[in-house]
Amino acid sequence: MAASTDSGATRRHRRPRAREAVLDQVAELHETAVRIRHAGREREAMRLFRRGLALLETISAEAETDARWLALHIELWIRLAYSEAEFGTVADGLARLDAVRPRLAELPEGPVQTELRGFMDHIHGTLLGRAGWDEASLPLMESAITHRRRLVAEAGDGDRERLTEALVASVSNRGLSFVILGRLAEARRDLDYASELAAEYDFPQKTAYLQHMLGDLEKRLGRLPQALYHYGEAERAYLELGPDMLYRLRIDQAQALLGAGLAVEAGRHLDEVLPQMRRQRVSQDLGEAELFRAAAALLEGDLQTAQQLAGSAQRRMRRRGTEGWATVAELLGLRVRTMRALSSGRVPAALVSTAGQLAARLSDLRLGEDAALARTLAAQLEVRRGRVDHASELLRRVPRPKPHTPLEHRMLLRLCKAELAAAQGNRRRAFAQARAGLAELGQARDRMGGLELVSGTALHGQELGDLAMRLVLDGGESATEARQLFNWLERTRAQMYRYEQVSGLENTQLVESIAEIRHVGHALREAKLDGRPVAGLQARYNELRHAATRLGWHAATRWGRPRPVATVEDVAARLGDRVLISFAASGDKLLAVVVHDGRVRIVRLGSAREAAERTRRLHADLNAMAPDHLAEPLLQAISASARKEADLLDAQLMRPLLGILGDREAVLVPTGALYAVPWNVLGSLRYRPIVVAPSATAWLAAAKPESDAEGTVLVRGPNLLAATGEIDKLAAHHRHATQYAAERADVRTVLDALDGVDLAHIAAHGSHEPDNALFSKLELADGALFAHEVAALRRPPRQVVLAACELALNLIRPGDEALGFAGALLASGTRTVVAAASRVGDHPAAAAMDDYHRALAANVPPATALADAVGVDPLRRPFICLGSGGS
Repeated sequence: MAASTDSGATRRHRRPRAREAVLDQVAELHETAVRIRHAGREREAMRLFRRGLALLETISAEAETDARWLALHIELWIRLAYSEAEFGTVADGLARLDAVRPRLAELPEGPVQTELRGFMDHIHGTLLGRAGWDEASLPLMESAITHRRRLVAEAGDGDRERLTEALVASVSNRGLSFVILGRLAEARRDLDYASELAAEYDFPQKTAYLQHMLGDLEKRLGRLPQALYHYGEAERAYLELGPDMLYRLRIDQAQALLGAGLAVEAGRHLDEVLPQMRRQRVSQDLGEAELFRAAAALLEGDLQTAQQLAGSAQRRMRRRGTEGWATVAELLGLRVRTMRALSSGRVPAALVSTAGQLAARLSDLRLGEDAALARTLAAQLEVRRGRVDHASELLRRVPRPKPHTPLEHRMLLRLCKAELAAAQGNRRRAFAQARAGLAELGQARDRMGGLELVSGTALHGQELGDLAMRLVLDGGESATEARQLFNWLERTRAQMYRYEQVSGLENTQLVESIAEIRHVGHALREAKLDGRPVAGLQARYNELRHAATRLGWHAATRWGRPRPVATVEDVAARLGDRVLISFAASGDKLLAVVVHDGRVRIVRLGSAREAAERTRRLHADLNAMAPDHLAEPLLQAISASARKEADLLDAQLMRPLLGILGDREAVLVPTGALYAVPWNVLGSLRYRPIVVAPSATAWLAAAKPESDAEGTVLVRGPNLLAATGEIDKLAAHHRHATQYAAERADVRTVLDALDGVDLAHIAAHGSHEPDNALFSKLELADGALFAHEVAALRRPPRQVVLAACELALNLIRPGDEALGFAGALLASGTRTVVAAASRVGDHPAAAAMDDYHRALAANVPPATALADAVGVDPLRRPFICLGSGGS
């Protein structure tokens, strides 16, 4: 009985022990929640913070004046404020902070109070920065840094590392605010200082985060390869630390890719993470991801998706209370509406008014660059409405772009000024704006790294180039206009082929990544042949390929040295008796700019859409008739269809030019879908030596005097049953050729053999990858040889013959930037590439190559030798000669 009736004195002694047990339990919960949050499990952490606060409430009447209870209560309250801002509204989080801040004064002065004051200011500043109020966040971050520096200076050895890590967090976040505000020297100072501390104390998570922020800084500076390099370093660390950390990174990578014009790739990045982000419902990051996914859709021309996602981002940000971000999303929606209005030709006055009001609101929010974009859109709309005076006034209020103003914004401003000048009848000024814009674009391109970045930037100059073309054509078709049009085409198309590569592939990570892709791809192919399950291997292959693509974006600081753009005089001097035909499209108008006998002229060729559709149908027919053993009735039916489409294309594209062309050789520069035409299939070009080049500039570069390359290499890949003896036959035409039969033709051996060789013939199965052209491939003994790798040869072969399917095909980006296996060879310095524009059977390929090499051995130039070889059976031998075609 006595045991059940404790005296008051006994109860007073037991209460402190019970209180300490609760405090210990809360401290343990707090530590667990912090670890979980760092792993990206924010909602789970939030539940633990609330549970800790609930436990503290159970002893609040006894312990409110206890310093440990109060410190835990304040810290949990601060952490919960951040979580509630993430999953609710910023106002909720800030209100919680405001409610708990006065309690800091209840703590005794000393390290605990100083640490919590620093933590409070750090979280408060971080919330303001997340909401887009970076200017307001800076004083709070400065206060947090001051408190935390003092603690580090006074700390003993046991606490210094923990306190230094907190200091790194505050300095890093202030650096990020400086980046966003454009105060880039201060940002660099903070990020470098934080990086030094993180390296000294070995903070892997902070080091990864700092790499991420250095990427943000480089992106803001417009140095996209460097930004993508830092993002890549952060990604490698994040993958080890936890996949949830990748979400924010994907958003920032996507923004950098949009800056480089790689809208499809940016969209893929975001599509990887959006489903999981929607499940986690972190409003800020999800809203930004939707916003940038909308921007990618806009650049792709998918206006409906852009409108939907911009609207979703706007609503999400407004609910969260981040008015700046919501207004930026509204601006993107305005861009969609502007594009629709401009394409329809009906521009309502209300849309102009909306743009003006939006510009004013963005200015009030201190979002100067976005306000400038809104005014530029208003001016562009007014130009189309014929209100040129008001448009001119609006443009006067748009400030001069800063060095870090996004390239897309600068190009739109140039376009608007050019359109205004054209509307005012000042063609000279319009052309000057277009020239200046394309020069800016060229400077940005010169700073790019991998081929895809170099090619992607063309997207931002497409409208300027189209405007210049329209202005030229509106002026007539005289020799002067023809010369102007030629010059504009060379300024705007296939710019990646202007670069003379300065080095080979030196990115060790990329080399290793591609080797792993080859290994997994080989295993995947074997599994398919054996009928084994392939889902896991396929997923791994796709994952590795995406990772390698990202590495390729920063494989080199610059792809190469830019060459000057070709002039009519340059081309005429090299052409001799040949004719250069450069195809171009303006809207649905297809035309040819023809250079011959020192002169240049324009020839109109009808509908661009009709030509593209005929090309598509011809390509489908040639693919269908490629198999070696088709039934004769089926072969005859498909052949008849192919001949019909070829004749229709010939009538549209070539017969109008025969008066100029006569029986002369031709250099053809395609546009868009015309890259898929096997030209010797057209009746007017059968047996005619034809060379296909991405641009006149690229053709001139390929036609330079030959290097000291020497030797012939003949390679046979695996599983070519009909061509088993092919390279033996070819060796008879090249007495000193080095042969690599299937079992010897592994990737490393073939790459070494190609380096510096005069002529390389590769008979292997190949495929064009339209979704990622630099992963177009040839199948060799140990797996795939990718276009990525041949583009990186230090001494590219002078001539390469690809006796494989479709490897003349390219992914055609805006600006007629052609990426693919053959294109990668040409861009890396190979002078001539012979490849198929569609599928080709083993027997026709072997026969065509025997004829071709027989002629080469007799010193016939490649273009002539190929024309003769293809002319025997053009529908079954759809090979084309790319590059220079010279001997």
